[in-house]
Amino acid sequence: VQLQASGGGLVPAGGSLRLRCAAPGFTSGYYAIGWFRQAPGKEREWVSCINRGDSKTYYTDSVKGRFAMSRDDAKNTVSLQMNGLKPEDTAVYYCAAVLAGYRRPCVGFEYNYWGQGTLVTVSS
Repeated sequence: VQLQASGGGLVPAGGSLRLRCAAPGFTSGYYAIGWFRQAPGKEREWVSCINRGDSKTYYTDSVKGRFAMSRDDAKNTVSLQMNGLKPEDTAVYYCAAVLAGYRRPCVGFEYNYWGQGTLVTVSS
């Protein structure tokens, strides 16, 4: 299973980006998908995730109301729409996948498939 994250870039504070996670070659509909990020000098942190089956989403408090995750299982892709970006959102963003039960809440999962990361830089 290989995940491909894309869509990162340099944006000013208040700007928007849409990250995309592609999963060619496997049926993403059986997986919960998560986004994580790692800022320079900091540990990786969980950002959001989306359930298998009902596409219910969960977010860390610092991005609630600004980020929105969605999935298109027909295309094996997941997106993370990021609005109102702040300098503290600067990080390498990774998508990850794990086989999951139908509609099982994705928070706290141990993800075992990871993408290569895409860099998001928000200037002040």
